[in-house]
Amino acid sequence: RFHGEGYQEGYAEGSHAGAAEGRRYGSLHGAKMGSEIGGYLGFALTWQCLLHECTDEKTSKKIRALDSLIGMIQKFPYEDPTYDKLQEDLEKIRGKFKQVCSMLNIRSDFRVSTERSSLTF
Repeated sequence: RFHGEGYQEGYAEGSHAGAAEGRRYGSLHGAKMGSEIGGYLGFALTWQCLLHECTDEKTSKKIRALDSLIGMIQKFPYEDPTYDKLQEDLEKIRGKFKQVCSMLNIRSDFRVSTERSSLTF
């Protein structure tokens, strides 16, 4: 009987501690992901505005790539943490961001520090 009661108490306490740890972990990594994607979106929107006036062929390719990146970010499922292709879509966004940076001849160096946010391009 004591063994069963101990097991039940331990299981309940472990479940509670595991849920709290999972919540902290999810909040931390969700914030990092949100910061990363937000940086990409701000970057893309800024460059889209800067290139808006140009009409040559090279610039139109860059604008199409920026539009594609913005579209990918807007379709990203922020509200659904159970989305099964979350990591795949995030990798596609990262790849598109690197492609855009390459087209614009900009170093793509994104870092998120736990001490303070730092974004360098």
